Amino acid sequence: QVQLVESGGGLVQAGESLRLSCAASGRTSSMYTMGWFRQAPGKEREFVAAIRSTGGMAYYADSVKDRFIISRNNAKNTVSLQMNSLKSEDTAVYYCAAASSPNIGPRDPQFYHYWGQGTQVTVSS
Repeated sequence: QVQLVESGGGLVQAGESLRLSCAASGRTSSMYTMGWFRQAPGKEREFVAAIRSTGGMAYYADSVKDRFIISRNNAKNTVSLQMNSLKSEDTAVYYCAAASSPNIGPRDPQFYHYWGQGTQVTVSS
């Protein structure tokens, strides 16, 4: 099993930046692609960004591309999401996720086996 714990959420104003972090523990050798998803009130969970375990290939939702940057440190078993130029529509609970199989479709939440408890991000306009 893998445990994921997010941190770094909070309340910011539009245009500001925030950095989310996710620390993994447990059987981390079974982790492959790691990703961030978010869920706003009354909406379905949606893909934000993901990064492969090797090679560092990153994927982004169109809505955050050029504003958010995902990175990971395999030695420390962490993944981060740098969020810049935040907008009110970025307000959501952000979840860290990890897949236990390689070469998954990075944007599809069904391929992720481990999930964190989520961290709230609120952007005021």
